[in-house]
Amino acid sequence: MSSTKIQVRGQPLPRVLTRNHRMINSVVCGVPIKRNHRVRNVLRAIDPPLGSVPTRTDESQFLRGDGNDRFGRFGGKFVPETLMSPLRYLEDEFNFVLSDHEFQEELTTALRDYVGRETPLYFAGRLTEHYKNISQTTGGGPEIYLKREDLSHCGSHKINNALAQAMIARRLGCSRVVAATGAGQHGVATAAACAKLSLECTVFMGSTDIEKQSSNVLSMKLLGAQVKSVEGTFKDASSEAIRNWVGNLETTYYLSGTVVGPHPSPLMVREFQSVIGKETRRQANQLWGGKPDVLVACIGSGSNALGLFHEFVGDDDVRLVGVEAAGLGLDSGKHSATLAVGDVGVYHGSMSYLLQDDQGQILKPHSVGVGLEYPGVGPEISFLKETGRAEFYTATDQEAIQACMLLSRLEGIIPALEASHALAFLDKLVPTLRDGAKVVVNCSGRGDKDLDTLIQRGMPSSLC
Repeated sequence: MSSTKIQVRGQPLPRVLTRNHRMINSVVCGVPIKRNHRVRNVLRAIDPPLGSVPTRTDESQFLRGDGNDRFGRFGGKFVPETLMSPLRYLEDEFNFVLSDHEFQEELTTALRDYVGRETPLYFAGRLTEHYKNISQTTGGGPEIYLKREDLSHCGSHKINNALAQAMIARRLGCSRVVAATGAGQHGVATAAACAKLSLECTVFMGSTDIEKQSSNVLSMKLLGAQVKSVEGTFKDASSEAIRNWVGNLETTYYLSGTVVGPHPSPLMVREFQSVIGKETRRQANQLWGGKPDVLVACIGSGSNALGLFHEFVGDDDVRLVGVEAAGLGLDSGKHSATLAVGDVGVYHGSMSYLLQDDQGQILKPHSVGVGLEYPGVGPEISFLKETGRAEFYTATDQEAIQACMLLSRLEGIIPALEASHALAFLDKLVPTLRDGAKVVVNCSGRGDKDLDTLIQRGMPSSLC
């Protein structure tokens, strides 16, 4: 790390206490693997060995991985042999379109004219003043900016990746796209992209999530998608979507919205979301002639966080702060704080930190922000934790609800409950920062989808 550090007032923030993390083999493509199974007989051999952990931050590994499908020991392709060829073919196509002028020109035009990029980097003046007042500082205090991904078409950052991958599906000759969604934002984005590109779309969604996110279900159907209910939550919907893809490889494209799954899916999603950080760097330079001091984003599996962080990984003087969902508290067992209390294992085709028991069985996650209810994080997020390049903290359901209401009242912006976790952490972060520090929070989605939840869980009766 560079010696150029952000000055703080008082003591630095404590990291979330973690357990001694251990490796447990768990699930490959939704199929449990017992701990004594000979994984090498079924899966691609692992090299380097599982026990090898990077001892220093290697910027090249953050940029493209290590050239062997991994970020340090994380990532890989833990899949049946029948999927190895389709994944290699997808990787080849992905690498080609990165430098294909025709594809990039079409994507750039669509992001501008269809998605509405670039999204603003908005100075939250009243929110900044609020924290200045409660900190009782005599100086100006830190300045808080919001990266307004909530203003993107379909209301979240998810459209950036969905549109690009739908274009790849069309190039590969696939007539059908399948996806899984939790809060419904990726489902709506995928349905919109498929409608635009004349592709059949099927979205799998957990039954409990369908009840909570009825407006997004209606939007998906209006956009022409078939929405299939799966008993459970997002993790169960993801498993079912993967199974459906495996059974229809000739005609179907699996469009992942998260930075999890077998290589190259995590790399693709991060690459197509990195437009967020690239815009942020350019906008910050225009607004104050420099870089942000701190970037803050919520952490579910990590797509919106990596979209913001990736551009700045090589800037050691820029702090990267991820905020997980502590739900009802870390001791309650009802949370989605994978990095705080999770272990290393294999799930949905890659190695990363997971929420699992001592037998390697996946635990049920919980968060008031439905999009954060996933029992793991992506391999690159896991690598950022293990190398210490990023900091990770937590916010509870109630803290997220209060942050959502605060931003709504002060700035006239209703954030998604997922993004509200990042906003909630400002209560602890801001008092530690120097005057004039520039803080950018990724407002990754809008909160109209969460109004029913807010009424049920946190909004005073006088406002209902």
